Amino acid sequence: MSETLLVVESPSKARTISKYLGKGFVVKASMGHIRDLPHNKIAVDVEKDFQPSFVILSTKKKTVIELKSEAAKTKKILLAADPDREGEAICYHLAEIFKDSEKPIKRVLFYEITSKSVKEAIENPIEIDPCKVEAQIARRIVDRLVGYYISPLLWEKVKPRLSAGRVQTVALRMLSEREAEIEAFVPQEYWVIGALVQGDEKKPFECKLSHFKGKKAEVKNKEQNDEIVESLKGKEWRVNSLIQKEVKKSPPPPYTTSKLQQEASRLLKFPVKKTMSVAQRLYEGVDLAKGETTGLITYMRTDSTRTSPQAIQSARKFILETYGKEYLP
Repeated sequence: MSETLLVVESPSKARTISKYLGKGFVVKASMGHIRDLPHNKIAVDVEKDFQPSFVILSTKKKTVIELKSEAAKTKKILLAADPDREGEAICYHLAEIFKDSEKPIKRVLFYEITSKSVKEAIENPIEIDPCKVEAQIARRIVDRLVGYYISPLLWEKVKPRLSAGRVQTVALRMLSEREAEIEAFVPQEYWVIGALVQGDEKKPFECKLSHFKGKKAEVKNKEQNDEIVESLKGKEWRVNSLIQKEVKKSPPPPYTTSKLQQEASRLLKFPVKKTMSVAQRLYEGVDLAKGETTGLITYMRTDSTRTSPQAIQSARKFILETYGKEYLP
């Protein structure tokens, strides 16, 4: 009999974590959510404080039977879904199906899938966060109410088969308002005059016209531009003042989810779905040399740029050993 059942969301994550743990653990995947609101009815009682009625998904009944069977063979259960609201809700629903087993049930949190991070999380289990669970359930209820009540109105008033949603409807409103602003915008022509100049030094430098005849340079058309450029030709130029200062350039912060998606689109032309799919694989674990499997990035669904103290320490050690003490921030 294994001492502990550890439940994660995906089989690939389960395979990676299994390699880190000993024989006292069995690691299984829930394959995402196991319970949800049923598809054939609204399942939210608006007369009773918006009470939802969750059911086990038909596609997950076999998974639930297998998980319960494994739970019966172990002494305790650890729930290790992703460290966000969805993950917390998955843990809540798993805890509900395991309730009859009368086994101790705890939550474990890790933000990177490495041997050290996983083992530290297992050594420091916590309780499921009810605030995160309620936040996710509230969003799910609003999704259902908006979809079931507003979508039929769209079919009647606009076009059949259109859908409304808690997020998509608001986003569409924002896009519509922004598009209206763009269409109403009247562009104004302006010109910028610059020059590449060279003095006694060999290296030329760029300068830009900021003032002309004692006034701020506002060049509104080609005629003005040509007139000013012609009047500046053949003139003697001199540097009136020189300011030297040290400029510090900070590195960019760690990626948030939105910034990752923007940069992947800009640099790699990746659609959002591909970006998140690749990031998911990097997070869950990649096979490296000699059969070693490890996660290569931290959890990719985040709006935080916080870096763990351990990661900062590792980065400083690498800089010190590779470049020397003078390069340490």
